[in-house]
Amino acid sequence: MKEPPWRPGVVRRPIKPERPAKTPLSQAQIIEAALRIVKTEGIDGVSMRRLAAEFDTGPSSLYAHVASKDELLQLMFEEVCGLVEVPPFDPARWQDQVREIARSGHQALMDHYDLARSALATIPSGPNAMRISEALLRLMLAGGVPPRVASWAMDRIFLYITADAYEMSIWRTERQTTGAKDDAFADELSEDLMAYFEQLPADTYPNLKKHAKDMVGGGTDARFELGLDLLVGGLDKYVMK
Repeated sequence: MKEPPWRPGVVRRPIKPERPAKTPLSQAQIIEAALRIVKTEGIDGVSMRRLAAEFDTGPSSLYAHVASKDELLQLMFEEVCGLVEVPPFDPARWQDQVREIARSGHQALMDHYDLARSALATIPSGPNAMRISEALLRLMLAGGVPPRVASWAMDRIFLYITADAYEMSIWRTERQTTGAKDDAFADELSEDLMAYFEQLPADTYPNLKKHAKDMVGGGTDARFELGLDLLVGGLDKYVMK
């Protein structure tokens, strides 16, 4: 017979409470956590091991929902595409609405650091991405743009907003490296560039020297709008009369 637990010399072991069962992971939770990380640390901060630590589990638990980091990045991009606002269809304002969608897409990418890098050289084919493509194509066709031109224009607009957002993320990294504030960094860079162009020999680079202020002046928003206007406004040339 076992000794009674109250007998001298008998040490009772505390009963350990059972560890609560973990809530099963889902693909949506993994994507959400990855987007939180990419917003502050960029794509390089996202790894399967890092994500596993977020859920107090091992990387193998994630592979049941995501095959690889490449697939995860595609899923993240598809999720961000769901943030892009598509206005109610108004064919009379087709150019304005194309611009609105482009601005919304650009801002969604800008809000997620360098996630735009994962979208370059890829063909967006998820439901959220195709929702945007369908809206752009419908608007341009309604405006009288030929199908092939509209299709290619959609591709060029997508490439423009993606590349611009990625470039902005590179500048963001530069700012963080130097510890400078956004405005101070931009002002210092502009001054340095202007000084460089203005000291160029006038006989070799007359226009670069003369228009140095114009080349480095203006904010990023104004430059983005100019590029967007060149793309969308240029479609007038192809509209079928």
